[in-house]
Amino acid sequence: QVQLVESGGGLVQAGDSLTVSCLASGTTFRNYAMGWFRLAPEKEREFVAGISWSGGNIDYADSVKGRFTISRDNAKNTVYLEMNSLKPEDTAVYYCARSRYQTYTSKPGGYDVWGQGTQVTVSS
Repeated sequence: QVQLVESGGGLVQAGDSLTVSCLASGTTFRNYAMGWFRLAPEKEREFVAGISWSGGNIDYADSVKGRFTISRDNAKNTVYLEMNSLKPEDTAVYYCARSRYQTYTSKPGGYDVWGQGTQVTVSS
């Protein structure tokens, strides 16, 4: 059974940094691209960042570009999202997801396994 488990969320102040992690099990992690999405109240699920199977290709949503960094450690079956200069509008539940392919997409339909999410709250 494939599982993705996020961790590292919490309550921080604007301008702080936070890193969330996603541990994969039950899958050959290195064969798949991974993505981070977020869901805020009364908003649609939003693509945050994607990383190819090797880590060689990465992309970010414009809203987080320059502030967030996605990375992966295939030996540890883990993908990370380092978030710097956090803003109140970054408040959301953050989900990691496994792409159906070796490359990522910004479309949620391109992912077939999702974690349960971790809450990130940024106070002003």
